[in-house]
Amino acid sequence: MRSSGILMHITSLPSPYGIGTFGAEAESFVDWLVAAGQKYWQILPLSPTGYGESPYQSFSTFAGNPLLIDLDDLVSGGLLTKAACEAADCGADPKFVDFEKVSRSKIKLLNQAFKSFSEDVGYLAFIQEEAEWLDDYALFMAIKEKNELRSWQTWEKDLRFRRAETMQKAREELSERIKFWKFIQYTFMRQWLKLKRYANKNGVKIIGDLPIYVALDSADVWSNTDLFQLDVDCVPTKVAGVPPDFFSNTGQLWGNPLYNWERMKKENYLWWIRRVKKCAELYDVVRIDHFRAFDTYYSIGYGEKTAVNGKWEKGPGMDVFNAIREEIGDVNIIAEDLGDITESVRELLRDSGFPGMKILQFGFNPDNTDNEHLPHNYPVNSVVYTGTHDNSTIVGWYKGEKPQTRKMAKKYLRPLIFEGINFAAFRALYQSRAALAVVPMQDVLGLSDDARMNIPSTLGGNWIWRMKKGKNSERLAERLNELARTYFRD
Repeated sequence: MRSSGILMHITSLPSPYGIGTFGAEAESFVDWLVAAGQKYWQILPLSPTGYGESPYQSFSTFAGNPLLIDLDDLVSGGLLTKAACEAADCGADPKFVDFEKVSRSKIKLLNQAFKSFSEDVGYLAFIQEEAEWLDDYALFMAIKEKNELRSWQTWEKDLRFRRAETMQKAREELSERIKFWKFIQYTFMRQWLKLKRYANKNGVKIIGDLPIYVALDSADVWSNTDLFQLDVDCVPTKVAGVPPDFFSNTGQLWGNPLYNWERMKKENYLWWIRRVKKCAELYDVVRIDHFRAFDTYYSIGYGEKTAVNGKWEKGPGMDVFNAIREEIGDVNIIAEDLGDITESVRELLRDSGFPGMKILQFGFNPDNTDNEHLPHNYPVNSVVYTGTHDNSTIVGWYKGEKPQTRKMAKKYLRPLIFEGINFAAFRALYQSRAALAVVPMQDVLGLSDDARMNIPSTLGGNWIWRMKKGKNSERLAERLNELARTYFRD
């Protein structure tokens, strides 16, 4: 079935509290998607943000981001007062997230809500059902708080190595903080699933994002050190990244610890099965970031300053997906197959049956040469975008490209009179054979690169864009709906 959707993270929604949440504005956005004829809402990872506020560097791949919790829901539940929420300093600019202010104010408010909270049946059932990851995460965060949020690799030796006696002592001493972090996750999950049910009831499916790697400073690594390429002191031996590419002449040094695939295979990829199962509960469709690493992954020596000196190593291939299917059945997965793609990666994609991705911006070039990212080449089993969170907006891209590239794009897209390059691009995607076309909300609004979500290999100024209230107008919804109906994406 031909469909279309919008890419916009929860943090980018309007909100009186400095950051988008699971509250009323999220449900209003679902209503707007319905009016716009859109069947999918794609978001970024919902996990807690870590270094640089990146959702791809999280303290846990299983946990949810406390900053996404709707405060008005807690007011309705009697856990907070409206006055306390309105008095909090969450930043004054509605166009950007001030993560420092939002985090400081919101965690303070969530602590107040926790003091008013009484354990109920839902909470007790949740902590029992999620104990497999929640116990370690809550303990990890409680210890991290006590250590002024420093990385677990700087903790005292007995905590780093999870000595039984020291761990039990920490559980006893930090029992209230452990309960707080469990309360946060219970509240997060309750609100998120309510929003997801609202979207699904209105015919909108959620596309979630599963980062290929987890952060070194995470409960995932701390509690499963044998599943990662670490030495006897729990220091990484090799880390993740990609070689020099379109985004950087020195490559991208992500720094995430690499998986010990040999060890994972001995456990029949149980950790991955649990991870994908959790994603299947949270989302209707799961986009796996950096899919190519399951075929071959780029390995960089720990301590290297750039990604130039890495090398490709063999990944698990179909083994891991066969194990997942055998255990939990088919999961709707999108494979992010961008970057340096070899024939073996293409073969893995074919064997998996997952749709790959195509990016319209990548299709245009100063040499006017044909390539797989141009709409006439899109296969049916693909998901196509004007750009992703890592790209310029389509308007920003067009402004910054070489004249020859802009000429190719204009000739190919053929904008109508008084039509922006953004809607001409949408039409090209919608006309294509691809089963699903997704466009970032910044492109729908026709914004330039000051609204870009992320610039890979950079720190600061990323992940902060927000949509101002009312910008997703009825007129925009009507224009998208007309395109969707015209090209039978309904």
